[in-house]
Amino acid sequence: MYYKRLLIANRGEIALRIMRTAKDLGIHTIALYSELDRQAEHVLQADEAYPLRGNNLQETYLNLNQIIEIARKAKADAIHPGYGFLAENAVFSQLCVDNGIDFIGPDADAILLMGNKVNAREFAKTIGVPVLEGVVGDSVKLIEEAGKMQFPLLIKAAAGGGGKGMRIVHKEEDLQAALESTSREATSYFGDGTVLIERYIQNPRHIEVQILADQHGNVVHLFERECSIQRRFQKVIEEAPSPTLTHELRKEMGNMAVFLAQEMNYTNAGTVEFLVDEDLNYYFLEMNTRIQVEHPVTEMITGIDLVEKQLLIASGRKLKLRQEDIHMKGHAIEARVYAEDPENEFIPSPGEISFYKAPKLFDGRLRLDSAIVGSCTIHSDYDPMVAKLVVWDENRDLAIEGLHHALHNYEIHGIKNNIMYLHTLLNTDHFNQNKISTHFCQNHNDELMRKMQEDKLEIPAALFQISFALFELKRKKVNSIWEEIGYWRQQGIKLRIVDKEVLDIEIISINPYKIRISGAFYVVENVNIEDSQLMLEFNSVRYLFYQSKNAEGKSFVSCQGIVRELMRWSEIQSNIADVGGSDRKESDGSILSPMPGRVVKIEVNKGQKVAKGDVLIIVEAMKMENSILAPFHGKVENVLVSEGDQVKNRTEMIKLMMD
Repeated sequence: MYYKRLLIANRGEIALRIMRTAKDLGIHTIALYSELDRQAEHVLQADEAYPLRGNNLQETYLNLNQIIEIARKAKADAIHPGYGFLAENAVFSQLCVDNGIDFIGPDADAILLMGNKVNAREFAKTIGVPVLEGVVGDSVKLIEEAGKMQFPLLIKAAAGGGGKGMRIVHKEEDLQAALESTSREATSYFGDGTVLIERYIQNPRHIEVQILADQHGNVVHLFERECSIQRRFQKVIEEAPSPTLTHELRKEMGNMAVFLAQEMNYTNAGTVEFLVDEDLNYYFLEMNTRIQVEHPVTEMITGIDLVEKQLLIASGRKLKLRQEDIHMKGHAIEARVYAEDPENEFIPSPGEISFYKAPKLFDGRLRLDSAIVGSCTIHSDYDPMVAKLVVWDENRDLAIEGLHHALHNYEIHGIKNNIMYLHTLLNTDHFNQNKISTHFCQNHNDELMRKMQEDKLEIPAALFQISFALFELKRKKVNSIWEEIGYWRQQGIKLRIVDKEVLDIEIISINPYKIRISGAFYVVENVNIEDSQLMLEFNSVRYLFYQSKNAEGKSFVSCQGIVRELMRWSEIQSNIADVGGSDRKESDGSILSPMPGRVVKIEVNKGQKVAKGDVLIIVEAMKMENSILAPFHGKVENVLVSEGDQVKNRTEMIKLMMD
């Protein structure tokens, strides 16, 4: 037995992931939860759970002393921090040791060295690992030094990670604002506003090497992962092994990662990240001193449980693995499902999930890491990742095909999500032929958005409307559909719905169903409805639809990951302006929050003149800053919020007058 009682200082899917291995090893699991997480799945699955006092992250999951206090009360002999939160906090690591509790991760010295990008770069450079040129300092020094460097430049939080606190600057006049924004975001998320500027590589690959190191000097690598598909420096798709590396380069980069870990006397799991240019030159980027979000792809190609190895190493045992014992088998690919709106610049989409259907696991080839099991609320306080969908197969092409199949069977209602975006991305020739870089999503955004709209049209909109109508009929709970149709005809009522526009639906006959929608005729056959699921056949093709309704009365119908919001006309007559888009015009001048979040900066004052496109206010949601721009030239009539205010979706924040 490794430990008897393990406290997991995290939440969501990673808490459940750690818990799964701990339970397999017979370890008693202890969870923590904020008030928002009182009924969360990681709390329900733990052997015992303790509440965290406080109303925000700093007071709850980032409160070192409170967590240590709970750990001592619960008699935990070890703490696993997962990723994010306190996973790379050197003070917390040392605090665990000082209280006689094992920290499942490296020691404080290693975290300090690698947790700061400046320190990490200098160390790597000293021992001969290739690094990119860069400079760190205050804004005055950085602006001065940046003038000597060639644009574009990359600005990043020195203490950052996970894609947070990073900006690309293409011209000098944008540098000051980017420095301020990056520093502010770094302070908010990492508690350290130090900023680093470095040369920006065009079209790089992001490739990372997983290592394990025990307390007895044994270090091995578990090959690499390619994480080049990113958006705003946040990874979207990861795969292992990398389809980019040659056998020789794979061996060299793996050995370099092991060498770096040996030189710093590193212990536990870690990931050494590299940028690889178009000529396959590689440069040290950073080292993450924790378990990675994308660790499942490594586990699936090696068969090694990384969390188990973390626990083994932390308890002082020797690794029984030798480098020659570790082999790759097949190919694994992971897609991150996010609560965000791809069609609205990927703004976060917290809110109520009214229906959740995950794809079924099959033959050990599909893995789903998620804390969502049904209807719940996605809170704006936390990361927007809903799940990690991982598929293994014998080669990359088959793994991509399997991921497509899994995404086709993934349904989420109530919040915007990126399932269709993932479908579209995986379908591109560029991705399938491995013609990608970390700029892929940005460079191909217009193409991806256009293709995503085309993909949605593969399922006729009328089928969503027909399904919604049949679901509504079923909801009336009468003996037969003929009674319902008879009821409508006796009352002289047509079913009128809204799907971006008002539509009249009339059922003319059944077996097969002949349906008229605003003058157009459709025939559907073999209809079967059970609860929230409806099967129908149209033009000899079978379709499976799902329906749900949230607490606000909004109805959703989905098929193959495509979700449409439809409503009964009778339910929205009093509020028809809110359907199918915004309830304000640009000329109105009401600047509304596009999502729930926190006002982090107000860029204008009452009476100030602004030009179209000027930044008016910055709202943070799900750890991401969102700049709200002026829709026209005008004058600020009033500022209705203050910095630090929590705002709801569509809260009016600023009132503009048109010039």
